[in-house]
Amino acid sequence: MSAKPFYQTITFQMTAAMALGAAVGVFFPAIGATLNPLAIIFIKLVKMVIPLIIFCTLTVGIAHIGSAREAGRIGLRSIVYFEIITSLALFFGMAMADIFHPGAGMNVNPATLDASAVSGYLETAKSHAADNFILDIIPKTAVDAFTQGNILQALLVSIFFGFALLRLGKHGKPIVDGIERFSSAVFEIVAIILKAAPLAVFGAMSYAVGKFGFGTLISLGKLVGLLYLSCFLFIVVIFGFVARLSGFSLRRFIGYIRDEALLAYAMATSEVALPRLIEKLEKAGCAPSVVGFVVPTGYSFNLDGSSIYLTLSSLFIVQATGVHLSLSQQVGLLGILLITSKGVANVPSASLVVLASTLSMIPQIPVAGIALLLGVDRIMDSMRTATNLIGNGVAAMAIAKWENERDDRQMHRALNDAMPIAKTSDKAPIRSSPHESDEPEPFPVDESFV
Repeated sequence: MSAKPFYQTITFQMTAAMALGAAVGVFFPAIGATLNPLAIIFIKLVKMVIPLIIFCTLTVGIAHIGSAREAGRIGLRSIVYFEIITSLALFFGMAMADIFHPGAGMNVNPATLDASAVSGYLETAKSHAADNFILDIIPKTAVDAFTQGNILQALLVSIFFGFALLRLGKHGKPIVDGIERFSSAVFEIVAIILKAAPLAVFGAMSYAVGKFGFGTLISLGKLVGLLYLSCFLFIVVIFGFVARLSGFSLRRFIGYIRDEALLAYAMATSEVALPRLIEKLEKAGCAPSVVGFVVPTGYSFNLDGSSIYLTLSSLFIVQATGVHLSLSQQVGLLGILLITSKGVANVPSASLVVLASTLSMIPQIPVAGIALLLGVDRIMDSMRTATNLIGNGVAAMAIAKWENERDDRQMHRALNDAMPIAKTSDKAPIRSSPHESDEPEPFPVDESFV
C-alpha cells in the first residue's frame, strides 16, 4: 500500500494543530483561554475506554502466558526495573540542579509568597498518604474498578481475572476467545476517538499559551529550559543504554511512537496515548502479557520525566529562596521522594501534589515556594509527560526481550517501516496478527542502536 500524502498523516496534523493553537494563544489569548473544553472532551473520551483496554490486554495476556510463576516473574522484574530507573531519574534531576543552579540569584523572600496558592495541593497530599494509597488500589466492587477511572484498580481486577482463566485452562478458552473479540471492538472505538486528536491538540495548545502566555515562560526560562535539557539527556543516555542492552534502536523506536509522544506532549497527559502505545508495542513484537502489565503499571510507578521534575523543582525552590541544604540533607530529600513519588497515582496534578507532600516534611524549605512554579507547570508538564511515555515504551520493549517474549523479526519490521514515514493506518487499530511474523520475507536487521 502506498504511503499517504504527508498532510493526511496524524503526525503532520497534530504538529500543524500545535502551531496553529500556539498562534491563537499568542494573538487571541482571550479566545485561546476558552478552548480548553476541546482537550477535556477528548481526554474524557479516551479515559472512558482505558479500563476496558487494560482488562482485555492484560487478562488475555495472562491467560496465554503459560503459568502463574512466569506471570509473577514478569511482575517482579517490572517493579525492580521501575525502581532502578526512577531512582536514576531523581538523582539525575538533582545533579542537573546542582550543576546549573536554575534558581540562583532570584533572592525570593518566602514571606512574600502566596501560600494559599498551594494549600490545595497540600490537602490532596494529606488525603493520599501511603496507607490510603494502598487501600485505594482495592475497589469496593469489581464493577467500580471500571467506573472510577483508577488505572491501578482496573489493573488489579484484570490480574485476578487473568489468573482465574489461567487456572481454568481449556475450560476458560471460550471466555478468552470472547474477550479477544470484544477487544477488537474496543480498539475500533479508540480508532474513532483518535480522529479528533488534532482538534484536541489545537484546543490544548491555544489554552496553554492563551492562559499563561510567554511572559511567564521568559521569567522562569532557565528552569524550563533545564528541565527540557535534562529530559532530553536522560532519554538519550539512560533510555539509549537500556535500548542498546535489549537490542533495539532508540532512535527508530522514538520515530515509531512519535505520534503518541506528540499527543502526550500536546495534551500534557500520557493516558490519552496509552491505547495506541499498547497497540504499537504489540505490533512491534512484544507479548500482550508483558505490554498489558508493564505499560499500565508504569503509568503509576515508572514516571521518569516526573521524577526529574521533582528533584529539579525542589532544588530550584531551595536556590530561589536562599535556603542552604547540605549534601546529607539533599540525600534525605532524595530518599523522601523515592517514597512519596509512588503515593499519588491517578491524582490530578500529581507532580505538584508529590512536591507539596515532600517539601512539607522538610522544615528548611518553604512549601509556598511551589507558587513560583505554577505559571510554567503546564509547559514543563508537557515535556515530563512525553518522557514518561517514552520511558514506559522502552521499559516494555526491554522487559519483553529479557523475558523472551519479544519477536525481534516482527520488531525490526515495525521499526524499520516507521522510518522515515510511519505507514500505520489511522483507520483501524494497530493489532499484530499472530501470523504476521511468519511471512517468509527478508528484512534488514537494524545494527544501529544510537
